[in-house]
Amino acid sequence: MKGKVFKYGDNVDTDVIIPARHINVSEPSHLAAHCMEDIDADFSKTVKPGDIIIAGKNFGCGSSREHAPIAIKAAGISCVIAVSFARIFYRNAINIGLRILECKDAAELAEAGDAVGFDFETGVIENETSGKKYQSEPFPPFINDIIAAGGLVERTKKILGGAFK
Repeated sequence: MKGKVFKYGDNVDTDVIIPARHINVSEPSHLAAHCMEDIDADFSKTVKPGDIIIAGKNFGCGSSREHAPIAIKAAGISCVIAVSFARIFYRNAINIGLRILECKDAAELAEAGDAVGFDFETGVIENETSGKKYQSEPFPPFINDIIAAGGLVERTKKILGGAFK
């Protein structure tokens, strides 16, 4: 997968990802329409399916709401690459099936607008604009299965064979 980079700094909190004034509606398309608007007013107008967010340290800090990774995923972002993630965001992203990768070099050296591709299975990140490749730590197969299924609930339904609908 590859996409255009939207680049942000350190400590991007969940209130910036999806402002609290918009979480009274949990419909993913509504959340996507307001994703990142307080830090990047044009984000929802310019993001395309497959694009990538690259950020610094502690991405997703703040409140534990699942709305933040849902908004990012619904906006069409294929992966968030950061130096590090706030632990609750990290868990919520996996739980809803949002691809995330931690890679300091890729996060620090990519620029907004770069074309970046990634192989989620191997953890290889390639900045096609600069020609540089980076290695992130790939997830173990069971987490890849959760993300590939669209999240923990969908993976559980698959395992249970649709016993719970």
